Amino acid sequence: MTHNADTTQAPRTATHDEFGDPYIDLEEWRDEPLRHLYVHGGFAGTETRFSLYIPPAERYEGRFFQYITPVPDSENLTQGQVGEEDRISFAVESGGYFVETNGGGPAAGDPFSGIDPTIGAYRANAAAAEYSRVVARRVFGEHRPYGYAFGGSGGGFRTIGGAENTVGVWDGFVPYVIGSPMAIPNCFTARVHALRVLRCRFEGIVDALEPGGSGDPFAGLNEEEREALDEVTRLGFPPRSWHAHKTMGMHGLAVLYPGVRAIDPGYFDDFWTVPGYLGADPTPSLLRDRVVHPTSIASLLSEQEVLALGLDLGDRPGQAHGTADDAWLGSTNEAPIAARLATLPAVDPQAAELVVGSGDAAGSRVVVLRLIGDIAVFGPADERVLTSLREGDEVTLDNSGFLAIQTYHRHQVPGTEYAVWDQFRNEDGTPKHPQRPMLVGPLFAAGAAGTVQTGAFEGRMIVIECLLDREAYPWQADWYRARVVEHLGELADDRFRLWMVDNANHGDFHEQEYPGHTVSYLGVLHQALRDVAAWVERGVEPPESTDYRVVDGQVRVPAAAIDRRGVQPVLELAIDGADSVSVRTGEPVVITATATAPGTGRIVDIEWDLDGSGVYAGDSGTRVDERVVVERSATFDAPGVYFVAARAVAHRNGDAADRFARLQDVARVRVVVH
Repeated sequence: MTHNADTTQAPRTATHDEFGDPYIDLEEWRDEPLRHLYVHGGFAGTETRFSLYIPPAERYEGRFFQYITPVPDSENLTQGQVGEEDRISFAVESGGYFVETNGGGPAAGDPFSGIDPTIGAYRANAAAAEYSRVVARRVFGEHRPYGYAFGGSGGGFRTIGGAENTVGVWDGFVPYVIGSPMAIPNCFTARVHALRVLRCRFEGIVDALEPGGSGDPFAGLNEEEREALDEVTRLGFPPRSWHAHKTMGMHGLAVLYPGVRAIDPGYFDDFWTVPGYLGADPTPSLLRDRVVHPTSIASLLSEQEVLALGLDLGDRPGQAHGTADDAWLGSTNEAPIAARLATLPAVDPQAAELVVGSGDAAGSRVVVLRLIGDIAVFGPADERVLTSLREGDEVTLDNSGFLAIQTYHRHQVPGTEYAVWDQFRNEDGTPKHPQRPMLVGPLFAAGAAGTVQTGAFEGRMIVIECLLDREAYPWQADWYRARVVEHLGELADDRFRLWMVDNANHGDFHEQEYPGHTVSYLGVLHQALRDVAAWVERGVEPPESTDYRVVDGQVRVPAAAIDRRGVQPVLELAIDGADSVSVRTGEPVVITATATAPGTGRIVDIEWDLDGSGVYAGDSGTRVDERVVVERSATFDAPGVYFVAARAVAHRNGDAADRFARLQDVARVRVVVH
């Protein structure tokens, strides 16, 4: 049955006065990344800006796609993106125009600005969506374009916020890598706690979970280490994601930490003094790792000065470009990004605060992401504080707060619908640990989405979640599915799908940091957007939701593609019939890749990385079929341990030339050469 939005009902986002006067200040035809009419404008008297990318008439099929950023960002964010990340070309090649906004401007993303948080959450995006239809009617004639909103991580919160708080603005939604109302800061705190406690044990943990490993990541751990690994695993962290432990870091906790301190300042004293908190009865590692080091600022460093020193800063403020994985970074503009300290502590604090004791910024706290030698690299911070710092200011490098927040999740036990917190409940259901006066997660969730997620929405929705997501633990997508079922009951399958993607992480990037372990889920996102459009406009039902179970916080899926369902192909890799082999130098081995699509497409390529370099080469002999088996022979000239990887690519229509909607999976085997 064809579905269309009820356009007679006034949107719950009624534009109000601030969005009542739209304007266009630039309209021109452009040829990059492909032919389109670029329209830029905003709403008079507001900071909201929008960009529209409208295709020629012969490519337009009456719809638009709108990207929802995790936090308010630039309305020109997608310009310059290429390949799978080129949302403009995807929209045009999928028969639509593309909409992007600045989410109401920078102040709309500041919880302390006094601005109505619903503006950044969904109202600015909704106003731009509605006005885009006015422009589309002027360009193409009278009609009502269908609209589809999509966004990941914080953008997933905001996409759901738009779905649940509007009617008639968008017709379909694809939120991806989503969190629950208890995601923040708990997904990060548990992970950072494990990173600290287990930092000398990860090589063994990772090896145990690799092909040919023991399968027991707990082997050889002491009691504190076992407890830390068990806790974070049962809370939902996917153990196979520990392969990235060296570069995982604090991630969003750097910017969430000051918010928690502002909401619940008493916690950071109670942690160290009140029985029932870890700091009041500290473990040996907690005592070992605590740093309270008085020193002073020897000099302040700009970004240019730090880069001139040749230092690799990793993630740092100023790099954000609105994707699911990096919007937390923020910006520093002209403020210093680091300070050289006069003296250093005996222990690396890992993450800390610079507590300012003198000067114009006295009493302020600045997050320190890391120490590189004697240089303290700042995290996201109030630029007014950073620009007030001076050489000679007395400071204390103090990680007491960051050590405290690592177990904050123990003191945030929610309702029983959050089964992963059962580990922190007594047999009678009461919490094992002292509890804070409020749950802060729902406050953060409502700040992002405008309201706490309920599962009540109009239109149709496909949610995408990734099984190696270490920022938004995968079970949270199931939590939202349960809310949808509560709302829709037996009608849920008529309006909702949930597709799990194995071997994929949080970031919506084409290039993978560890390509032997993970694949991009962008192809699944593209397919979901095309499928939700077909569902809304023509009543074409999309593939079924992925079949899965949640066991002790871990999402488990069937091994076979036909049983797993969803849209992702499943790739199995075997070396001489096993997942690992021991051979002599120069001895050939046969590697067999078996790729199967779940009845919703065809395999179009098998790509190989035979030397573990992370560089894949396509297999010109791959036939296009629902199931493909390919064999390769390899030899190794030097002793060592090698991991051979293969990547399968499927496409709904078997179109190997389509750069979008390429559905991927990866597998690896171990070769021990002696």
